[in-house]
Amino acid sequence: MSPTPPNATALRVAALSQSTPTAFSLIPDAAEFAALVDALGLVGLRKLRFEGTVRPLGTADWQLKGKLGATVVQSCVVTLEPVTTRIEANVLRVFLRDYQDVDEAEVEMPEDENAEPLGVWIDLEAIMEEELALALPAYPRCDDSPEPTTLRVTEPGKTPMTDEQARPFAGLAALKAELEDKDKE
Repeated sequence: MSPTPPNATALRVAALSQSTPTAFSLIPDAAEFAALVDALGLVGLRKLRFEGTVRPLGTADWQLKGKLGATVVQSCVVTLEPVTTRIEANVLRVFLRDYQDVDEAEVEMPEDENAEPLGVWIDLEAIMEEELALALPAYPRCDDSPEPTTLRVTEPGKTPMTDEQARPFAGLAALKAELEDKDKE
């Protein structure tokens, strides 16, 4: 297997204690901050910290429990003004030696969505980046950004179609109601 770690923060599974949890604390340096800002498309990033423990789970599996804290600056989706968000997230990963990865087109979600295959290394930096990416607001908005409005466009002299009319079964519901009214008469 790979004797070279993917980065300086990766933990070699064979070197982890089988009896006590292994604590970790990551605070990236300026170059790592800049790389994360570029990779995640952020305006800014500060106060990033990822800390927790890796402990044995049974005889061959491992569990990572941690906390991720960060202050991110993103562009508002409406005004493009900077939006600052504080992120606090709990992190749970379970690394399984006998992980079954299914490559079929149609599969059900595994019972444990935190399960991953156990490799030679537990890459703390990669986990931190992935958890930060998942915790980012998808559509950051400034407090003073205008509320979304509904825009309806049609030909001059015609009535614009409403959202209700655009639904595929709206016409069927109206027809059913009309037929029911005729049956009552």
